[in-house]
Amino acid sequence: EVQLVESGGGLVQAGGSLRLSCAASGFTLDDYHIGWFRRGPGAEVEEVSCRNSYEGITYYADSVKGRFTISTDNAKNTVYLQMNALKPEDTAVYYCVADEYLCTISARYWGKGTLVTVSS
Repeated sequence: EVQLVESGGGLVQAGGSLRLSCAASGFTLDDYHIGWFRRGPGAEVEEVSCRNSYEGITYYADSVKGRFTISTDNAKNTVYLQMNALKPEDTAVYYCVADEYLCTISARYWGKGTLVTVSS
């Protein structure tokens, strides 16, 4: 059974940093496309970052490019999202996703999310 469990969210001041973790089980990271999405207050779900495992390509939304970094630890089967220079508009519930074929909003597997709140 595929499971994704996020952690690391919390309250941080603008300009601060957080590192989100996503513990994956039931599959091997290299065999799936993985990524992070978020939903801000009253907003639609937004793609933050995705890694195409087959091509080794990583995508970042323009709004986070240069500030956020996705990485993996295959030994721990864990995905990370390092978030630096946080802004109040980064406030959202962050979800880890995984799919065998595509990293999109239609990804098959989603975690329950972790809340990030950035105060001004």
